[in-house]
Amino acid sequence: MKEETKSLYLAVFVSILIIFGVNHFFAPKMPPKEAPKPEKKVEIGVEAVAISETVQPKDVDEIVSSEARVLLKNSSLDGSVRLKGARFDFLKLVKYKQTLEENSENVELFAPIGSIHPYFAEFGFLSSENINLPNADTLWAAKGDFLTPTTPLTLEWTNGQGLKFVRKISIDEHYLITIDQTVENNTARAVVLYPYGRIWRDFGDAASSQSVVHEGITAVIDGALKEFKLKDIKEGEPKTFETKESWAGFSDRYWFSALILDTSDKNTLKFSKTGEKAYQIDYMGAPISIESGKAHSNTVRLFAGAKEIKLLDRYAKKGGIQKFDLAIDFGWYYFLTKPFFYILDFLYALIGNMGWAILVFAALLRLLMFPIANKSYESMSKMRKIQPKVQEIQQKYQADKVLLQQKTMELYKKEKINPASGCLPMFIQIPIFFSLYKVLNIAIEIRHAPFVGWIKDLSAPDPLTISVWSHIPLPALLDIGVWPILMGLTMWFQQKLNPAPTNKDQARMFALMPFIFTIMLGHFASGLVIYWTLSNILSIVQQRAIMFKNGVK
Repeated sequence: MKEETKSLYLAVFVSILIIFGVNHFFAPKMPPKEAPKPEKKVEIGVEAVAISETVQPKDVDEIVSSEARVLLKNSSLDGSVRLKGARFDFLKLVKYKQTLEENSENVELFAPIGSIHPYFAEFGFLSSENINLPNADTLWAAKGDFLTPTTPLTLEWTNGQGLKFVRKISIDEHYLITIDQTVENNTARAVVLYPYGRIWRDFGDAASSQSVVHEGITAVIDGALKEFKLKDIKEGEPKTFETKESWAGFSDRYWFSALILDTSDKNTLKFSKTGEKAYQIDYMGAPISIESGKAHSNTVRLFAGAKEIKLLDRYAKKGGIQKFDLAIDFGWYYFLTKPFFYILDFLYALIGNMGWAILVFAALLRLLMFPIANKSYESMSKMRKIQPKVQEIQQKYQADKVLLQQKTMELYKKEKINPASGCLPMFIQIPIFFSLYKVLNIAIEIRHAPFVGWIKDLSAPDPLTISVWSHIPLPALLDIGVWPILMGLTMWFQQKLNPAPTNKDQARMFALMPFIFTIMLGHFASGLVIYWTLSNILSIVQQRAIMFKNGVK
């Protein structure tokens, strides 16, 4: 190859290297694309709620009476919609009182800003463009004076730039509110908007409270249950999810509020801590493009009310709200807890008193377990009958633990006794106990349900404590009621019917169990203690009958 040709090829190669090198290391800055990036420019739920720490909170009624509002009323809710901001911030639950006192107020769910613990929901649109959008200070024009199941409410507002916002709000007979938002584009160009909604709440001291029932954030996101304690949500570290179909809300023991999203497009769902004791659940929907001269609508639903199990089931089936019953904390034994509730509810409908329904339920459970318990008590009766022989073996082989165990097992085999069979009813009782414990703690149908005598609320501990009827001041742990004491006595008597454990340490431990359970159950729901007491009595009767049959004293 000629030298000139080599030089030409080399020059071309070096030129290519230089061109690519310059383009790579000294590339000119490209102008930004016209299409905005929503994840960087559109943010929801991050603005601070205007609450001054130095301003003394006002009475809710005082705040509500000083603002333009539309009344909201059905058979379950009583409240109003604030026209400024079109905000749902005043709701009371008609069927539920705060306490058992005659003059007790209805349970208050939502409360406006300016009250001691604000709690509200609001909806709207966001944009990455410079568009005048409705916000918390927007005063909407209302068509209608009442929001009821038969009279939906229509709100309108025009932004002065060619966009008209129309919001139709409807409500059912219970706790479900539907918000249909329509945007009419009368501008000369297409507009891109992002629908959003949020529930904001100041928990106050409840933010750090501990409960046997989950309280905090509950959600079902694309079919999966998510539960977050408030302590799990850190300020500046929101929990974010991309989802098509979901619901999420703030869950109390008996009350619940939730955003319900049913769209084919993805939503960004976020749980945030926005203040010392303030939290927010919000969503931003997929962008919607509204052509000039066109209109676009989107729908979102809001649940705000009580956790009535049968009602939530109806919403799940007829309203298409996926796994909405999981707003209630059924616990590990869901497969038992929920059926137990329905059985109790059925018995309550027949009898008319939840306390008696619990007692009938206890009797039915004992009847169901009768064959298993029979075998267990037969075995324990035989063990009690051969107790003198067991003691004789213990005295004879007390120096040799291995031989003692061997001889004892030989005796059991000879008498055809299975010592482990006595534990079977106890193992079966454990999931039953915890399931019923859950039912009595979560079912609002049991809240404030009376029994007889001094029991006015089966979901609360027995109020007739030692301090009340004896006037002896005791530490809270030892201040227990009459029903827990009765339960402890039945447990002690039942224990006396069983053969004593061969191990002395075990025997001491078993002897303490009635006292430990009395103190522990003394602060549980009285309905659970009543159930446990009757269950013990029925067990004693059954065990005594079998002992008599086997000739055991």
